Amino acid sequence: MTAGTPRPLAALAMFPGVEAQLLGPDARAQLESMVDLVDATAVDLTALPAERLARIEIVVGGWGCNVLDDDLLARMPKLRLLAYGAGSVKHTATPATWEHGVLVSSAAAANAVPVAEFTFAAIVMIAKDVFRTRDRHRETRGREAVAGSGPTGALGTRGARVGVIGASATGRLVITRLQSLEVSIAVSDPYLDDDGARSLGATRMDLDDLFPWADIVTVHAPALPSTHHLVNGERLGRMHDGAWLLNTARGSLVDTDALTRECVSGRLNAFVDTPDPEPLPAESPLYDLPNVVLTPHIAGSLGNEISRMGDLAVQEVRRFLEGGSRH
Repeated sequence: MTAGTPRPLAALAMFPGVEAQLLGPDARAQLESMVDLVDATAVDLTALPAERLARIEIVVGGWGCNVLDDDLLARMPKLRLLAYGAGSVKHTATPATWEHGVLVSSAAAANAVPVAEFTFAAIVMIAKDVFRTRDRHRETRGREAVAGSGPTGALGTRGARVGVIGASATGRLVITRLQSLEVSIAVSDPYLDDDGARSLGATRMDLDDLFPWADIVTVHAPALPSTHHLVNGERLGRMHDGAWLLNTARGSLVDTDALTRECVSGRLNAFVDTPDPEPLPAESPLYDLPNVVLTPHIAGSLGNEISRMGDLAVQEVRRFLEGGSRH
C-alpha cells in the first residue's frame, strides 16, 4: 500500500467468537492498520448487504468460513485474497475460487506446530509405557512395584525405530523434534527421494517396508482419495507384536475396523487422536482397551495456540498488500 491509497475492505468470515481466539490484540491492531473491516466481529458473507459484499477485497477466514463457490463469488467481484486462518482449505476453496483469480493462503504451517509437539510427546510417552503404567499404578495404589515395557520390549526411547508416514509440514516438524532423541527415523512419502529424506535426518523407506521395520508408526499424510485407508489391514498385519500406530492426521487414513481387530487381539497398540468415524460409536471397544489411547481431536491448535494461525493469516494479508497484488 502507498500513501493515499484507500484501504481495502475486508471481512472476518468464520463462526461467531472464533475471531476473538484467532486474532490477539497485536494481530488485530496490525490487521486494522491495513484494511477496513466490514464488521469488527465474524460475519456470514451470505448475510451481508449486496453492496457491501461486492466491495470486499480480502477475506480473513477461519473455522466456519463460507464456501467460496461460483454463486458467492459472483457477488464478490473484487475479492482477491482468502487468508485462511486454519489448516486445510478444502472445505472453503472450490474450483471456482481459482477460476475467479482469488489467491488463497492457509495457516496449515502454524497448525502443524502443536500437532508435531503433541506427536513428539506421545512418542516419548509410548516409549516409556506411561499409559499402561499409570493404569497399573492406579490399581496397585503403591502396594507393589510397577514396571512397564516399551514398543521395543525395553523401556525408553533409546534405539526405538520410528516410521513417519508423510513428509508434510507436520511430518517434517516431527522428524526435526525426533532428532533430539537417540532413535532411528524412516520416512515414507511418494514425493520424497533419498536425498530429500537425508536432508531431513531420516531414511526414505517404501511404505510396505516401513510397517514391519518400525516400533512406532506415526501418520502425517493428507486425506485424499488416494490415501483412504492407507493404513489397512495388510499393512497393520506386517507390524511386529507390541508395535504402536499413532494417528494425529485424518481418521480416513486408517482402516478403523482393521485397527480394532489388531488392538482387541492385544497384538498391536494404538494412540488415536482422529478416529474414523469421529467420534467413534459409544460401543467401540477402543474406548476400553488398555493398549489403546483415545483423545478427542486435541492435537491441533487449541486455546492460546489458535492465535498462532491468526498471526500467520495477518502476515499473509501484509505480504499480499505489500506485493502490490491488488487490482
